[in-house]
Amino acid sequence: MVENIRYNDSTSFHLHLLSKVVDMDKYPLIKLIIDTGLSKDECNELLKLLHSLNIQYETQKEEGFLDYTSLLLHFVGMLNEKLEPAKTIYALKKEGYYPSLIREFVILIEKYD
Repeated sequence: MVENIRYNDSTSFHLHLLSKVVDMDKYPLIKLIIDTGLSKDECNELLKLLHSLNIQYETQKEEGFLDYTSLLLHFVGMLNEKLEPAKTIYALKKEGYYPSLIREFVILIEKYD
């Protein structure tokens, strides 16, 4: 049964219906993107940022770096204002984006939490 909710357009209504059918706990990043209203361009910026940071992470790792705090700070500083850093990092981890980089971010945020 459809709840009595007002929708701006049919797309938001369809998204609402899909969110009822799909187990959104399996897709926390997608849920976060939908809930925050992140645009396609903003989502692409996030993915480009992650790709760039992952390249830097791999380079630093090869050079023997052991502390990746600067990468986390860069991520937080460049993250879209609609997104919460820790929530975004945990969502990325659950969906398997850049596992080594995100694992380091999780270690750091849990260390400083």
